[in-house]
Amino acid sequence: MSLFGAIAVSASGMEAQRVRIELLAENLSNADTTRVNGPNSGPYRRKDAVFSTGPAETSFAGTLAELSLGGSEGVVVSDISVDQTEPERRYLPGHPDADADGYVAFPKISPTEEMVNMMSASRGYEANVAAISTVKDMIGRSLDLFK
Repeated sequence: MSLFGAIAVSASGMEAQRVRIELLAENLSNADTTRVNGPNSGPYRRKDAVFSTGPAETSFAGTLAELSLGGSEGVVVSDISVDQTEPERRYLPGHPDADADGYVAFPKISPTEEMVNMMSASRGYEANVAAISTVKDMIGRSLDLFK
């Protein structure tokens, strides 16, 4: 793998972590959403990114070089999973979304767990930034050798 391929792999990891952080922020902001699309739609459902390996995006010339050297793979968001478990039911008889028994369906979202996942995604993003910085330094030092 070339140095530019390593940058492409880290960039794909940064993109995947960005998508994950966006989904986690959406989960946090909808932790108490009892109705998504109309009166009978039900509560918000927790979403999470599913990662898999895939081709790292590079320029056309970079792609040609990688194909001749044995391509590099990066991280892609292959799917966004939606939680299908039963929602949490709370007894709130005065709530507009309460059923006949007075229970309201809330999403099964733990703000603590979402924040821990967000910290983990942030650390993954930072690790990819550090890898790109290291490769950039290696390229700079290689160029200094030719002076």
